[in-house]
Amino acid sequence: MKSGARIQLMIMMFLQFVVWGAWYGQLSKYLFAIGFDGAQVGNIYSTFSIAMIISPFIAGMIADRFFAAQKVLGVLNIAGAVLLFFLTRITDYPTFYIVMLLYCLTFAPTIALTSSISMRQMSNPEKEFPAIRVLGTIAWIAVTNLVGYMGWGDKNTIFYVSMITAAVMGLYSFTLPNTPPVAKGPVSFGHIVGKDAFVLFKDRSFAIFFISSVLICIPLSFYYAMANPSITDAYKAAYIAAHPGQALPETFYVENKMSLGQASEVFFMLLLPFAYKRFGIKNILIIGLLAWIIRFIFFGYGNAGSAEWMLYGGIILHGLCYDFFFVSGMIYTDLKAGEKIKAQAQGLISLATYGLGMYIGSVISGYVAKMYTSEGPEAVVNWTKVWMVPAGIAVVVLLLFVLFFKDNTRNKTAGA
Repeated sequence: MKSGARIQLMIMMFLQFVVWGAWYGQLSKYLFAIGFDGAQVGNIYSTFSIAMIISPFIAGMIADRFFAAQKVLGVLNIAGAVLLFFLTRITDYPTFYIVMLLYCLTFAPTIALTSSISMRQMSNPEKEFPAIRVLGTIAWIAVTNLVGYMGWGDKNTIFYVSMITAAVMGLYSFTLPNTPPVAKGPVSFGHIVGKDAFVLFKDRSFAIFFISSVLICIPLSFYYAMANPSITDAYKAAYIAAHPGQALPETFYVENKMSLGQASEVFFMLLLPFAYKRFGIKNILIIGLLAWIIRFIFFGYGNAGSAEWMLYGGIILHGLCYDFFFVSGMIYTDLKAGEKIKAQAQGLISLATYGLGMYIGSVISGYVAKMYTSEGPEAVVNWTKVWMVPAGIAVVVLLLFVLFFKDNTRNKTAGA
């Protein structure tokens, strides 16, 4: 790949994740600040999962068959910028939900499109793509640190940052290397949802892995939707106890602290190949599940005083939790599927996890937060009880895995 194209793609990936990172982790804090309850917050987060279920049809049918991918990417980002502007003006739940759903429908397909555009320009994606994709992680860290430093986490400024970047990204997309449609012939619903990969369910271990992947997305949704307001409340409580009667500061730099989770992703991603050779896929997945349990205990019992280390521990464990289960799960799926149905198998897992699993998790996390919120003018969330719910779900998944999952990918690899 030419150096000019590489730089273009790196800029594209950076802008893509600024658009996403500016609002995603902070959205719940903003929604609580404008008076939404936990159930409403969870429902609004679920719009992203709904969009992830629908996005394969948009990206797969339009970009793959009718229009150049970079043009579709440009139009979706410009439309998204318009919808983000409207979100800065809306404070009632029904309207916000509808507009947020419409925005997510424009944004979700761009995740696949940016990866597709990148890989279509590469002669060796396995070696070339990571160096481009890492710009996305760097962008997420940069924008969340900006939001945290400026104290924008509970303000509609997060949408302005995303809106401006989306508009720039939309215009910039039309300058990207041409990526014309390549798919031909009729497209079917079954092909898009990965129908051919259903044969994998004949293997009990893959079925257990699939069910576990869906279930573990429920705790993942708790983290994305509730970690920011939970940690913020911990710092508010500590400040009020130490400075009675004083006004709260503009920011506790929670977003800056949470960016350590993305930094840990990079570390554990680099560690994963060595861990795979040393422990095997089953043990790696079990380590990931144990990390989920530990992090939620940390969030539940940590505070911004003597147990502040637990809050940091829960954040930093994000890389271990995510990489050792989800990324290693992609490797496991790849090995189980084989060449013929590899793409459909990965699509099926993505649809089930980021679509179905996180939709269920977003709704449940919202209702759990509401359930453990005291009534009255000074509503207080019992975050310890909230975090014990995803911890319990992770324990169930761990037991399911230990008892019924068998790793036979090593035998398959050895016999290849």
